[in-house]
Amino acid sequence: MLLPAVAAKHSTDGMISAEVLKKGNRDQIVDYYVAKNLTAENADFSYKILTRLNASKKTIFQKVSFVHAVFEGCYFNQCFFDSCDFTGARFIGCNFHQTSFAGCKFAYATFERCQIDDDILSKEAPLEDNLKMRFARTLRMNYQQIGDAKAVNHAISFELQATESYLYKSWASGETYYREKYRGIIVVRQFWRWTCFRLLDLIWGNGESVLKLLRSFLLAFLVVGLSEGATSGDPWNLRKYLMGLQHAPAIFFGVSGVGSFGPTAASVIAATRLVGMAFLTAILIKRLGRR
Repeated sequence: MLLPAVAAKHSTDGMISAEVLKKGNRDQIVDYYVAKNLTAENADFSYKILTRLNASKKTIFQKVSFVHAVFEGCYFNQCFFDSCDFTGARFIGCNFHQTSFAGCKFAYATFERCQIDDDILSKEAPLEDNLKMRFARTLRMNYQQIGDAKAVNHAISFELQATESYLYKSWASGETYYREKYRGIIVVRQFWRWTCFRLLDLIWGNGESVLKLLRSFLLAFLVVGLSEGATSGDPWNLRKYLMGLQHAPAIFFGVSGVGSFGPTAASVIAATRLVGMAFLTAILIKRLGRR
């Protein structure tokens, strides 16, 4: 321990004195084995660093606190965590083979390179939208690290739902949390962010839905076809509209001429086509890149 005079000297030299930096409350548990069921009465792992902790099959952890605990290389095979608290916990390289969770708290928890079933998303996600969004995001990154494409897609879908709900509540909800956090002009900004999010979701599912993008293409065909019929010189002729709809895909993709469209309309169609094909390419690259 530094003497006061020495501590003062070190402080002036840019060092941290002993009065400022003190030993934390983390204990490290290395290479232990859980041999029986644990409850809150006989176990508390809060702030512990659990390295290579294992448990026998079908071990039950009931109402055990793992608040801000760190799990490194742990293995739990067919175990059951009932009403446990994992708030702020960090999981690194763990394997939860056929392990299930019920009524657990995962607020601010993070996962890295862990083998864990993706049903945890729908069963154990926090209720708050902002925490649910972060929970889905950390699991999405975790599943990307282990190459589980199906789980990645599930996590992305869950994250997008939570994001949309959070953005909507940030400007429309009367809940105290949102009204204290977002005030004045910030509400307008959140409304704009939600509007952009919803628009991109309608166009291409925020980069996750080929079907929504194809629906947008069909809508573009409809607009081009009806516009072709309306500008053909005989707007009351139904046959012109049918012919316009028939020629719309070729006009949109640039296979045929621009019909009766002027330079401005033709430029808009070309720009829409390029953006649409870029969206389609991005979706395909993302989908195939996860395999």
